[in-house]
Amino acid sequence: MEYNTSRPRMIIPEYGRNVQRMVDYLLTIENREDRNKQARNLIAIIANLNPQVYETDDDPEHKLWDHLYIMSDFKLDVDAPYPPPAPESLLEKPQPVDYPQTTRRYRHYGNITLKMISYAKDLEEGEEKTALTEAIGNVMKKNYLLWNKDNVDDAVILNNLKEMSDNKLDVSEVNLSEKRELVQGQNTNHNKYNKKRNNRSKRKSNKKK
Repeated sequence: MEYNTSRPRMIIPEYGRNVQRMVDYLLTIENREDRNKQARNLIAIIANLNPQVYETDDDPEHKLWDHLYIMSDFKLDVDAPYPPPAPESLLEKPQPVDYPQTTRRYRHYGNITLKMISYAKDLEEGEEKTALTEAIGNVMKKNYLLWNKDNVDDAVILNNLKEMSDNKLDVSEVNLSEKRELVQGQNTNHNKYNKKRNNRSKRKSNKKK
């Protein structure tokens, strides 16, 4: 029995061992014209086996030729439409990924709540700003109850809202809804979702019959 650990190393495993074998065979073709022809055929085969490359890359053909050179360990000598990549390019480190810079202190309230607060801060003083401030407070209280169902203090919610808004939202006149009202609203939405899901399942079941 032959195990993968005893087989030759695949340089790009995603393409499979058969593709790697075809690349290795290309290196044994002495006639340059035949080697060029078979290289183009292999590019077409790789493209057919991996059609997603045309959806995820701006220049898929260039990418495939680069991979062909890499799988040949940069030993392939053909008349390609693109120059071979430099072997040193494989040693380049990828660019660091930029992660979202969001505060962790109030993450239990959610990023949408932060965006709502940012919008409310810029509103002119008036009924709209007051109503939105109270609505945000209730959203924060509801989100707070998702992870702490036993203890919720309106003063804590309002102080958090005041601090998160850089003291630009007046919470002195805000009256938050009762805990039972918010929990009932959550249960009502959950029940509506389950009812819709059950109805979809029944329709699918009836269609199959």
